Amino acid sequence: MGEKITVATVQARKGGPPLTMVTAYDTVMATIADRAGVDLILVGDSVADNVLGFSDTLSATVEIMIHHTAAVARARPRAMIIGDMPWLSYHISLEESVRNAGRLIREGQAEAVKLEGGRKRLPVIEALLAAEIPVMGHLGLTPQSVRVMGGYRVQGRRLEAARALVEDARALAAAGVFAIVLEGVPTIVARAITRLVPVPTIGIGAGPHCDGQVLVFHDLLGWHLDRRKAKFVRQYARLGEAAVSALQSFFADVRSGAFPSEGESYRMEEEEERAFEALLNELEGG
Repeated sequence: MGEKITVATVQARKGGPPLTMVTAYDTVMATIADRAGVDLILVGDSVADNVLGFSDTLSATVEIMIHHTAAVARARPRAMIIGDMPWLSYHISLEESVRNAGRLIREGQAEAVKLEGGRKRLPVIEALLAAEIPVMGHLGLTPQSVRVMGGYRVQGRRLEAARALVEDARALAAAGVFAIVLEGVPTIVARAITRLVPVPTIGIGAGPHCDGQVLVFHDLLGWHLDRRKAKFVRQYARLGEAAVSALQSFFADVRSGAFPSEGESYRMEEEEERAFEALLNELEGG
């Protein structure tokens, strides 16, 4: 299994070898990812749309995030566990932000938290770090800002927007975040940020030059049946289709009587079975 991944481990990976991160939501997913050798498990607020059926991430609550983070933690992975801070959990006051992050650490057993946004989040980041809570940043396409952005759009395509992203990244690194997720930004911008900041960058739709990459468990394994795949997702399996096929086979065996077989059923001891059959004959005869 190797040694437990920590903040120090992540920081030491700046410049390589590349970090691997997967977004997962429960004990089974965490066990599978950890067995495969993942470095970081992000319990994302995308649980809202990937698992719970909401249309976006905004419906995730602190309670939901604690529930799913704790489920991941129960796998006791070697990987570091990062709990996503959901929308409105760090927007109202510094006191409430620290309390919510602390709940993710204490009740959810997260080992760090992630929050979205650039320089405007510096007071929150500083407050969390003062409370000894490690923080991962998130820049670019920030899903909690979907209403403001007018949809899930690539960010930083224009010069001034790209400059702002670079300045945000530098500010987050200077404030003390241990890593930064870069989502939905042009390759050249992600490459520049990766060169200019001293902390690891982890890309999702940000090209190949980041210090690591992350994809959602459901996306890379093809769990969704009818969802349009994002350009940056490479699908390594089609488990959703495989699951449908497996269930169809099960239903067919039930309908035909092929399941369960004798080998999949339990028996009484032979003497007890004969006695029970005699009792049954009496009951039926009576």
